[in-house]
Amino acid sequence: MMSILAVITGLVFLVWSADRFIFGAAQTAVHFKVPPILIGLTIVSIGTSAPEALVSLSAALQGNPGLAIGNVYGSNIANIALVLGVTALVTPLAIRSETLRRELPILLIINVAVMALMFDGVLSQIDGILLLIAMFVVMTILIRLSRGVGVDDPIKSEFDEELKEQGSIAKALMWLIIGLVILVASAKLLVWGAVNIAHAMGVSDLIIGLSIVAIGTSLPELAASVTGALKGEHDLAIGNIVGSNIFNFLLVLAMPALFAPGPFAPEVLYRDAVIALSLTVALFLMAMGFRKAGYIMRWEGAILFLSFIAYMVFIYYQSLSVPSA
Repeated sequence: MMSILAVITGLVFLVWSADRFIFGAAQTAVHFKVPPILIGLTIVSIGTSAPEALVSLSAALQGNPGLAIGNVYGSNIANIALVLGVTALVTPLAIRSETLRRELPILLIINVAVMALMFDGVLSQIDGILLLIAMFVVMTILIRLSRGVGVDDPIKSEFDEELKEQGSIAKALMWLIIGLVILVASAKLLVWGAVNIAHAMGVSDLIIGLSIVAIGTSLPELAASVTGALKGEHDLAIGNIVGSNIFNFLLVLAMPALFAPGPFAPEVLYRDAVIALSLTVALFLMAMGFRKAGYIMRWEGAILFLSFIAYMVFIYYQSLSVPSA
């Protein structure tokens, strides 16, 4: 019961503190006159990956790399299949932003590159360094991309609307610090409870990371995407997911590589990585549209959501026949 309470409490404070951390970071940047489109593509995208990063760092430092790796793939799968699936069920999503269309291939390339990096079955410290180098390269690309955004690009106006000055710089810094402190504490609490539950249920830390922890750390993206979609900010809703998945692969996956290097469960590569790549390809095809504007219709959202449910059921029943790690 203590472990379940720890997970629930950890998730609640993780979601709340992530929102406050992103608010503080974004507002601090606004006060320093950073363009909203640049804040959205970089600071907000990294901020939405903050729960995953802190949970993975905490798990790695506590000697549970399986939970950390599971959190990365589970969150990326949940972001597309669960978050976009539910959001599209609420309202069909239209993709009009050229910036977003340029960002999607970056996610696809990173997805394939990470699979290649992990193909040897080991996540090493060298891999972690390469991931961080790639993160700074991608940051540079996104900064240049933000500078080339046209005034008529929908995602620019959506970021301009969302990222307005709210309060003083002191208030922004206060929430930035409070959010970060509570993020760290809630991540540690969540990992402690999740590991205990995994051991009690006789399943691996990887499965807990792919399911309970991944769904929990994706809740900020779910709230942001549904809210954005209802306000007509479709490109922003999808952009949050794309940005979060990019930094989950580069920043969050670097945590277990740097702080708990070693071999990982082979099913990560042949099951979870393949599903994550398949969903990314599906999102790419839906969003690009090619000869017409990109759309994620309600029926496509239903397929994404049902795919997530099927995936959860599959890994649960598969875990019953595999000894816990």
